Amino acid sequence: MELIESMTSELKREYTPNINKCVIAFANTNGGTIYIGVSNDGKIVGVFDIDGTLLKISNSIRDSIKPDVTMFVDYQQEAIDNKKIIKIIVQKGTSCPYYLANKGIRPEGIYIRQGASTVPATDTTILRMIKETDGEKYEEVRSLNQELLFIEAVKMFNMQNISLETNHKKTLGLMNADGIYTNLGLLLSDQCTHTIKLAVFDGLKKVVFKDRREFSGSLFKQLHDTYEFIDRYNRNRSEIDKLHRIDKRDYPVDAVREALLNALVHRDYSFGDSTLISIFDDRIEFVSIGGLVKGITFDDILLGVSVARNKNLANIFYRLSLIEVYGTGMPKIMRSYDKIPLKPRIEVTDNAFKITLPNINEISVKTQLNNNERAVMILFENKDFIIRKNIEEELSVSQPMAVRILNGLVNKGMLQIVGGGKNTRYILYK
Repeated sequence: MELIESMTSELKREYTPNINKCVIAFANTNGGTIYIGVSNDGKIVGVFDIDGTLLKISNSIRDSIKPDVTMFVDYQQEAIDNKKIIKIIVQKGTSCPYYLANKGIRPEGIYIRQGASTVPATDTTILRMIKETDGEKYEEVRSLNQELLFIEAVKMFNMQNISLETNHKKTLGLMNADGIYTNLGLLLSDQCTHTIKLAVFDGLKKVVFKDRREFSGSLFKQLHDTYEFIDRYNRNRSEIDKLHRIDKRDYPVDAVREALLNALVHRDYSFGDSTLISIFDDRIEFVSIGGLVKGITFDDILLGVSVARNKNLANIFYRLSLIEVYGTGMPKIMRSYDKIPLKPRIEVTDNAFKITLPNINEISVKTQLNNNERAVMILFENKDFIIRKNIEEELSVSQPMAVRILNGLVNKGMLQIVGGGKNTRYILYK
């Protein structure tokens, strides 16, 4: 009988713990057999202590490889040329990738078979195996990082008197049944790699930055840090109504809260791009990755129909009293603008979801404009500045009327004058 190393066979002169790498490689690829007591050139040398060696092998495979691969491994003894050898027969496993417990789900812990060699798997190969085994639901897939801490999550759970022990992590979906952290666990851990980027712009366009931040860590920490940042720019402005002073925030607090929660809970985390929040003088824009969930239309979400992309994540936010799972978010945003002439705008593409909240106090100024003044302000959607001639042509008015309209907007604090004489231009007030 001639034995050679191949895609499905490995020869080992004697037992060493490195055999675990071969077991992993066969379980991750197409199965195979490891022969103990056979040298690399195929010479039968035999195994002196069959029972002791089998015990070492089985214990090592059981303790050193995750997930449990033992049900896919069989041990046999065989006599060749009056010498006893051990055959470790490995089938392809159903929970790939299998990996060394002390190395984790990364290339140095995961092996595959290439020809007659056992080699580390690439990141791409690891991700492909995980998807093939766990499916496409991001939050249920095993996390590549298994060294996770939950300091922020424990604080949040403790506030609601909810425990976050190992059994609860499994129940909530932060861990799978084998005790391996899922991507949901990663999202709520302090090691979360997804971020929220915020920018405050001077004026109405993305030209001049006034402030910017990027928040990372547990989604709970991102939620808190982001809300606090937005709140600093959600100014309180006062109006006098007869004898009473009325304070109004630029943005309804309920609308900001719901838009932020929507961006966190319903985005598609299988993409690495950051959630983007942009604050302008007249609006806040929340842009999250991922369009509508399959089967849901734009009209459905306005009616309050709720189908969660990340069901386990939504369930946790619900249990922590952060959201209501019955689709109340969008209707609540719209209701907060009931008495406001300009409404929130929702835009959806195949890959992104955008909510724009108008600045209420800016709207109250703009609603005092007459028709000619509103027409002038619309010109700034496509222009950085205008001149008197633009008004004459656009509104078909005389030169004196164009001057009166522009001066009126300057007096109301909407425009400011730059230059003089023939070089007079009008720009948005900063």
